[in-house]
Amino acid sequence: MKILILTNKLPFPPRDGGSIATLNMITGLNHAGNRVTCLALNTNKHSYPVEEIPGLLGEQVRFLGVDCDSTIRPLHLMANLLFSSHPYIARRFDIQDFRTALGTLLQEESFDVIQLEGPYPGQYLDLVRKYSQARISLRAHNLEYLIWQRKALHEKSALKRWYLKNMAGRLKRFELQVARQADFLIPISDRDGSCFRELGLQKPQLTIPAGLILEHYPLTEPPADRSIYFIGALDWLPNQEGLLWFLNHVFDRLLSRLPDLRFHVAGRNAPANFMKKLRHPGITFHGEVEDAVSFMQTYRVMVAPLLSGSGIRIKVLEGMALGRPVVTTSAGIEGIPVPDCPCVAVADDPVQFSSQVIRLLDRAADPDLRMKEARLFVSSHFNTFELSKRLTRFYTKEE
Repeated sequence: MKILILTNKLPFPPRDGGSIATLNMITGLNHAGNRVTCLALNTNKHSYPVEEIPGLLGEQVRFLGVDCDSTIRPLHLMANLLFSSHPYIARRFDIQDFRTALGTLLQEESFDVIQLEGPYPGQYLDLVRKYSQARISLRAHNLEYLIWQRKALHEKSALKRWYLKNMAGRLKRFELQVARQADFLIPISDRDGSCFRELGLQKPQLTIPAGLILEHYPLTEPPADRSIYFIGALDWLPNQEGLLWFLNHVFDRLLSRLPDLRFHVAGRNAPANFMKKLRHPGITFHGEVEDAVSFMQTYRVMVAPLLSGSGIRIKVLEGMALGRPVVTTSAGIEGIPVPDCPCVAVADDPVQFSSQVIRLLDRAADPDLRMKEARLFVSSHFNTFELSKRLTRFYTKEE
């Protein structure tokens, strides 16, 4: 099949969960025998020269990037809030140059499937329907409106809570509109799939979780020191919210029991006021790291304290693939059917969360067993190549 992937950011380099999920899917679909083209908004925030995508990936998959500026502009945001019902975070990805490039591509070439990586490329479906007979697939990395709804539940400021609820309502209408126009729905978790059905979307659907390429995650001996780490984009509200919860309610409990504990935090685009909260003698803030795998291999236990979200947390899967124990919350483990094993702990209460971190830091536990169990689980459930084969068979069956 000829598959066109539309995405609101170039998925290379794969430094964040969304990029990893998109790039691994592209790699897997190509490996499954499909001819894949990726047309991406090459935003100023995540700009990368398409011609420098390395090795076989750049040779086997056609990447087309459209340079654009998707910066959030306060005046535009305010005008949108007052005079539009469309979500601004989607509108800022409606770029005329991308429309031109997409229209030209569809007039010059035909595709069997056009796969939207998330709802934001759905703004171009009028153009897709005008120039293409391809079947349209919405691959939902998450349900954006659920993230904003859940964030509103934890927000104490009445004004911010109103804004979050307002944006959640806009996003729900927008996502539902895009999903209704799609021929197929490819949720990334069963929970998101259930939400689609509850919204009345009874159309062909297949849950395909985000996958990993295991050879990118070599097993290494865990360090002996008492170190924990967090890694994730710090311009994403759920990460900020969860990390603040951990700092305010868990970290001091840990230090009272383990005075020599070190907490290492990595993440891009941390706001200045948020960075101030990370100034603590027991915390090392690394900013955006060049090599996330090396960072995760350096420390002993991952903490993923998310209070809101949707989809699947890629960083949790990466930590497990590297054989590192993970302590997370119910929201953080959504979409990952972890069995009862010693490599992953789930706790929503601060006392329980700190107790689980201490348990997994215990050097008396068998680290070799934990590493093997975690990696085997990821290999069995989240292998990119197997997942891409399943998706290819689904598309072929639905022809």
